[in-house]
Amino acid sequence: MLKRWTFQFSYFPCFRYIAKLRELVKHEAEKNKSQWKTMGPAKVAVPSPNDFLQKRSKEPKIAPKKKERDSKKLLPPVPPRTYHPVIRIKKNFINKNAVAVIKGEPKKPRHFCVDTRQGDKYLLEPSGLFPKYIKKKNYGVIPKYVTRRNEEMKREAEEYQASVLEQLKMKAMKTLSEEERTNILKALKKNWEEINNAYQRLPILADTMYKRMHKEELELKLKQLEHDIAAIEKHKRVYIANV
Repeated sequence: MLKRWTFQFSYFPCFRYIAKLRELVKHEAEKNKSQWKTMGPAKVAVPSPNDFLQKRSKEPKIAPKKKERDSKKLLPPVPPRTYHPVIRIKKNFINKNAVAVIKGEPKKPRHFCVDTRQGDKYLLEPSGLFPKYIKKKNYGVIPKYVTRRNEEMKREAEEYQASVLEQLKMKAMKTLSEEERTNILKALKKNWEEINNAYQRLPILADTMYKRMHKEELELKLKQLEHDIAAIEKHKRVYIANV
């Protein structure tokens, strides 16, 4: 006897993940898709079977020749009165060449140099042994570009020398006139008197730092003024540098 097998299946609920933006993504993909981007138009008209390619259909067609009237050749137009036909004169080139050879100058012999027993020779002019350069008209003459460059260099040297002299004049020492020397001497002496009066009015006792510093400052000023006055009185000519 055949046994009948029975199977029992238990079904459990199965859940699949579905994205929330699925419809939006599908809509964007369909929106940005181009129909004819790579494969051409979607629908193309099928050619008719009557419009098949015929033999020599793509060759250029020549216009048909015009038939002459009454199968007669047309005569050329009558030339005007001012027309002068070109008369071609036959030239005798043999005689012409013979006259040119007779009247022409003979070719000058070329200089060769033989340096071997077998008679190997070479042209003397391009070898450097033939003195052709010293026979030129401009041999030994200074080229124009060298003269022009020397003139430019000379002019640049003169301009540089002039600029140096001008700078030296600007930096040169200026002589002080007698009137200016006297005025400066009077001003120095007047300044010395004012500082000396201030120094004499100082208190005898310098018991503070400020008094000592003020006294030392006045003494330094007096010494400097005395030195300047002595120097100007000693030298009659005073030079001032332009800084």
